[in-house]
Amino acid sequence: MTPRIIFILLMFTVWPFLIYRTFIHPDNLSLVLIISLFFLLGLYDVVQKKNAILRDYPILGHGRYILKKISPELHQYFVESNTNGTPFNKNMINLVNSRANNKEEYHPFGTEYRFYQDGVEWVSHAMFPSKKLGKDPRVNVGGDQCKQPYNSSVFNISAMSFGALSGNAIKALNKGACIGGFSHNTGEGGLSPYHLSGGGDIVLQLGTSNFGFRNEDGTLHEEAFKEKSNLDVIKMIEIKLSQGAKPGHGGLLPAVKNTPEIAKIRMLSPHTDVLSPPLNASFNSEESLCDFIHKIRELSSGKPIGIKLCIGVEAEFVSLIKTFIAKDIFPDFITIDAAEGGTGAAPIEYTNHVGMRGDDALKFADKTLRDLGVREKLKIIYAGKIISGFTIFKALCNGADVCNSARGFMFSLGCIQSLRCHTDACPTGVATQQKLLQKGLVPSVKSERVKYYHNNTVEAFVELASAVGVGSLEELNPSLVHVAQPTVK
Repeated sequence: MTPRIIFILLMFTVWPFLIYRTFIHPDNLSLVLIISLFFLLGLYDVVQKKNAILRDYPILGHGRYILKKISPELHQYFVESNTNGTPFNKNMINLVNSRANNKEEYHPFGTEYRFYQDGVEWVSHAMFPSKKLGKDPRVNVGGDQCKQPYNSSVFNISAMSFGALSGNAIKALNKGACIGGFSHNTGEGGLSPYHLSGGGDIVLQLGTSNFGFRNEDGTLHEEAFKEKSNLDVIKMIEIKLSQGAKPGHGGLLPAVKNTPEIAKIRMLSPHTDVLSPPLNASFNSEESLCDFIHKIRELSSGKPIGIKLCIGVEAEFVSLIKTFIAKDIFPDFITIDAAEGGTGAAPIEYTNHVGMRGDDALKFADKTLRDLGVREKLKIIYAGKIISGFTIFKALCNGADVCNSARGFMFSLGCIQSLRCHTDACPTGVATQQKLLQKGLVPSVKSERVKYYHNNTVEAFVELASAVGVGSLEELNPSLVHVAQPTVK
């Protein structure tokens, strides 16, 4: 007999008997009520028509969905090894947590990587290490057309919007940026009071929807942008063309996370799915993008202006740089996003199969700018799974001037990689708008973790550069990073 038939037989035999027994022994009423609730649940499972598993396996079928709901935690805690977890493995998450707690964690008993089977990346250390780089290396961002250049840390918070992240998370990030001496990118969701709460340096991002600075048709509201972009804490402006998680697709803020507060900041209607278009309504060509850059630079009184993109067609990127040269209008920086990076939720086709890998894109962008003779006119910021001193070192060797990290700083806030960012049910209060869940994240405490994670990671980068014998950022180059070729058996 199938579970469905067994349940029906039990329902018509055991259940009536239990109800009858309660008249004889009223003390059993509580137990009978509990059992009756299960029978009612099973009855609903049998008669509903949408779910075949619950219809064929009443009550028992719910176990599958309970296990499925907690499967990311089960997989992370009981299946993954220290080195095979994705997107980030346990060793990397533990590294962030130890640095955020200002307690450096040394790894015992040698590497867990299989050096002769895995393609392990390594750097060639110097026989006589150098210590000339300095404790906190900085980079000036701002070309000839910039009136207010910014002296940036080599490691900063990448774009994450209020809405995707909670207000408490944004508060903690911004305060951490302030006390740690680095910058905080607003993401495309606009400038919120939470971004202004801590006094940290801000990179103001203009997304494809111009959230917070938009007319009804989605074009830029110039007066609103001018007012906000001239605030002292706004240090740079970033125009987002695309992002690594979903290049060419645009963003999504689910209706459940689009609260009245968020809608007001973004100039939208609340409780609706918010779909950012793939293209900004203010420009639609290389030439009009140049004009937009010029306009943004004028409105912001000459602050550094940059563009952010995940590279797709190489010829298009080359053509864009040639257009900058022809019109003599240059951004001050280009942020290269990696196809494998990004905190945003996206269709899996885009996450897995659209856009250029970060290392390849970074090397290509740097080479293109050098080949066209304009590398000195702008800086390259890299945002692609930057989480440790080594990943900063590798990115700067491959052509970056500055690095941004999103998920690394999420871990410093307490993120446990539960993969529920898009559901509004983040258990750590980082990526949710539920007030009850947000209460677990205390900004005054987490801001210290943000600061320590940044400072200790920069220190680790400096120590690694010293071990290689590098005396300045300009000495970093691709020849310093190697990939071990697996031994063929």
